[in-house]
Amino acid sequence: MNKIEEMIERLCPDGVEYKALKEVARIKSGKDYKHLGDGDVPVYGSGGVMTYVDTAAYDKPTVLLPRKGSISNVFYLDEPFWNVDTVFYTEIDEAQILPRFFYHVILNEHIEKLNTSNAARPALTRTVLDGVLIPVPPMEIQEEIVRVLDSFAELEAELEAELEAELEARKAQYAYYRDKLLDFSTRGG
Repeated sequence: MNKIEEMIERLCPDGVEYKALKEVARIKSGKDYKHLGDGDVPVYGSGGVMTYVDTAAYDKPTVLLPRKGSISNVFYLDEPFWNVDTVFYTEIDEAQILPRFFYHVILNEHIEKLNTSNAARPALTRTVLDGVLIPVPPMEIQEEIVRVLDSFAELEAELEAELEAELEARKAQYAYYRDKLLDFSTRGG
């Protein structure tokens, strides 16, 4: 039995409680940013950062949930941001759930499968998202799960950087040999 299983057995012998998303977080809509000045606050849409402005819509830890378009893009933010209407932000009840734990749970839910649109552009509604069931174990368990999952995410980022560097080196090596082997201008003929 691993540490988390032991903690669950000790702290929630009757099982982990589940709550509807709306019981642990309030979903809030985004707004247009074009009236704002330039600045260093990122503006998020469902595809990611779009531009930077001088005003934040929210400045506490949150999980951005896509509303239209790239509905598999879920973002965790712990710095000020602005969001447009293609992505919701969440006001998380930190007395019940850690924002980072909430993020990992939402990633695991694969909310893209909740698409409510019949059109070519996928969409999610607040009503559908509010009904998603969220496990709410004791904080001690949430903290340990976050620690483990974040360490895997850090390792993944390191490996990805190493692989990218190796790929770039291989591309450069290929280009060098391609150019050398296909350069017939210095050969006799």
